[in-house]
Amino acid sequence: MLLAANIVVAAIALLHVYILVLEMFLWDKPAGLRAFGLNQELATATKVLGANQGLYNGFLAAGLFWGLWLGDAGLSVKVFFLLCVAVAGLFGAATASRKILFIQTVPAALGLALLLLA
Repeated sequence: MLLAANIVVAAIALLHVYILVLEMFLWDKPAGLRAFGLNQELATATKVLGANQGLYNGFLAAGLFWGLWLGDAGLSVKVFFLLCVAVAGLFGAATASRKILFIQTVPAALGLALLLLA
């Protein structure tokens, strides 16, 4: 069960690296425009805000990778950062797009459940 939990944690961390790349480097490029439903004018005007969001997603990924790297001692680190991902997803779903609930919160809740059952 712990292996499955760690696989889910790693997948969530990789997802947040992908989000970092989208927000920090591709925000005003075709991939970013599609991912976030922006037009070029809005993306250009909000590029710095996107990069800021990307940085925070990078911190979430770094925390999850850190928890994995710590092995058995990383349980509390993984739980903390998964809770952060879940809360960020809830806030994003309430303020930006409901799909964020399924992209962030649901996987984080699954990871938490698997970790706590392991």
